[in-house]
Amino acid sequence: MSDSPETLILNVDEAADGVRIDKFLSDTLTEYSRSFIQKIIKDELVLANDKHVKSNYKVAAGDVLNITVPECKTPEIEPENIPLDIIYEDDDIIVVNKPKGMVVHPAAGHYSGTLVNALMYHCKDNLSGINGVSRPGIVHRIDMNTTGVLVTCKNDFAHSRIAAQLAVHDITRKYNAIVWNPFSVESGTVDAPLARSRKDRKKVAIDQSGRRAVTHYRVLKNFKQFAHVECQLETGRTHQIRVHMSSIGHPLLGDDVYGSGKSPYNITGQALHARVLGFVHPRTGKYMEFEAPLPDYFQKILNDLESNGR
Repeated sequence: MSDSPETLILNVDEAADGVRIDKFLSDTLTEYSRSFIQKIIKDELVLANDKHVKSNYKVAAGDVLNITVPECKTPEIEPENIPLDIIYEDDDIIVVNKPKGMVVHPAAGHYSGTLVNALMYHCKDNLSGINGVSRPGIVHRIDMNTTGVLVTCKNDFAHSRIAAQLAVHDITRKYNAIVWNPFSVESGTVDAPLARSRKDRKKVAIDQSGRRAVTHYRVLKNFKQFAHVECQLETGRTHQIRVHMSSIGHPLLGDDVYGSGKSPYNITGQALHARVLGFVHPRTGKYMEFEAPLPDYFQKILNDLESNGR
């Protein structure tokens, strides 16, 4: 991205006729992410034949697209001496157990206190740069109020190889969750595509035009009002477990976005923990698997459910 606004002119040829404009621009302007492309469309910085269009506009052969790329305004991200719960570390990767309430990388409203700030202090300049200056080392993420195991990369070599495993769903990711309502089955699979909600852009929704999303679940223990489940991701879409569990009538305890948010327990956000992460080490080629123990708040809820039979 340039340091000042830039205007681009693109002509649509016959090969792209009928393609959604956000896909066309993502495929053409490969230096920008799809989310960035969608943002500039939403901000009315993309014109098709001198008219503002939406992301679902389908380009036609002969269309002239006028794109204004805004000035890059990158906040200064500072290292911060924040304690890290390190599960494993070597010259290529660092595996951490992220606490509840910590944002993974800086974003609007969260430019300090993030995992990236802590990693920058701990690793100095030894973090991958593939995801840009605001996300050094970050190859995947979990939500602010989700706890658990996360791998970050110290160099681009490691980053590209971990990212490649993520792209083809070769990474083992198992989560523990406490959800509302007991199950009548021992296990199951939710195979439902996800996309940004058309009603609320801050939410994710099941949408047949979205990207394929698959969650396998296994009931660990049923209670009267709740259930303790293990969810294994086949894909890793934003809010995937939260949306999928809610869609089958089992919203996560404490989830105020995809559930009611009500809870008999004093917790912040959803009861979701990334417990197991497994992948092939980028340099040695050996499969490694890491586990983060259930956080105290999660275990206390399970103990109460066992004792009081909620």
